[in-house]
Amino acid sequence: MNKRTDEKKRKRAFFDYKEDRDWVENLTVVMQLGLTMAGCICFCFFIGHYLDKLLKFRGVFTTIFILLGVAGGANVCYRQIIEVTDPKKKEDPDDPRIDRS
Repeated sequence: MNKRTDEKKRKRAFFDYKEDRDWVENLTVVMQLGLTMAGCICFCFFIGHYLDKLLKFRGVFTTIFILLGVAGGANVCYRQIIEVTDPKKKEDPDDPRIDRS
């Protein structure tokens, strides 16, 4: 390798947003979907658990609300995926891949 490319590699920051933009956007979508699903399930679990303690049932409401949490989380994740993949999405003014000349 020549000296100039070695210097560029050393000067390059650990993370360059302009070059790694696609990778970062995909990672954020995957993380958002996972956290959304987990949040919906946990929220519904605690509601079901509270109702079971309050009404002295043995896991009936917990089971029902976990299933509702899975269904609700799947619905929200589906809508988020549709929003991300919508071809009518507005253009990002900061996207360097779009030629505006």
